[in-house]
Amino acid sequence: MLVIEMAAELTLAAAAPAPVRQAKASVDLGGGHEIALFGSGTAVGIHAVAAREVSLAIVNPSAALTLAYLGKGPFATALPLRTIGVIPSRDQYVFAVNPRTGLRSFEEIAAKRPALRIGVRGDRAHSLHFMLDDIMHASGFSRADISAWGGGFHYEGAAPDPASPKFRAFLDGSLDALFEEGADSWIGDAIDAGMTILSLSEPTLAQLEAGGYRRATIPQARYPRLPHDVHTVDFSGWPLFVHAELPDADVAQICAALAACAARIPWQEDEPLSLARMCRNAPDAPYDVPLHPAAEAAWRERGVL
Repeated sequence: MLVIEMAAELTLAAAAPAPVRQAKASVDLGGGHEIALFGSGTAVGIHAVAAREVSLAIVNPSAALTLAYLGKGPFATALPLRTIGVIPSRDQYVFAVNPRTGLRSFEEIAAKRPALRIGVRGDRAHSLHFMLDDIMHASGFSRADISAWGGGFHYEGAAPDPASPKFRAFLDGSLDALFEEGADSWIGDAIDAGMTILSLSEPTLAQLEAGGYRRATIPQARYPRLPHDVHTVDFSGWPLFVHAELPDADVAQICAALAACAARIPWQEDEPLSLARMCRNAPDAPYDVPLHPAAEAAWRERGVL
């Protein structure tokens, strides 16, 4: 327990500028049997579970796991993965631009070919990047096109907030655009500063849905200064997942451990997180990858399904 507590403190104390914050814990259950758990915000955990290097991993958003399960996006083949549960997190991919660009929709970038200086996530392994490639492709342009038109990408930091250098550079005009997640932490300030939030068109959204993504709405009701609802791609959910062939006994132990600590898991709301919230297919906890059969049995036994 001391080692686990120290690992938690080291994770929390990791330097803020670090591009990746992740943790791996291995538990010896005796007789040479080990369960390894991997916490990461990137697709690294997906490949680790598929290769059976770890028993369980977590990733954000749920769409990343869905693409891996379907063999779409950056995943050349369908991977044998199954869900344990999803930590709810309501989020959307946000495409914000300075109004001086004259852009009113994401697809206009392909039509107008502006020289955009775009702020993006510093960690190039983050799910944001392959998602952006897919979204740009569906909209008729690419990173190479952005460069050819005289623009470029500024890779810096984690999710923006009003005090972050990347967000300040966006507000002061050093950057023309900010393509990021963590919507609740910065989109209100961007709107208040007069920035334009771009929508994706119906044809683009339909193409992305066919590729495994979910559509999402940034509602005017939540942000009254938006001129209309903004349609984009969902970035919700932190799914916990395992290999499809992980033994039922291991899955049962993992589920028991999750049930014991669920109320201590940090999430967007103030009340303790319940197993029921993690095991239903909700807008803030989407899952399109089936539950592992042993996980489904464990949750039914506990009355949460």
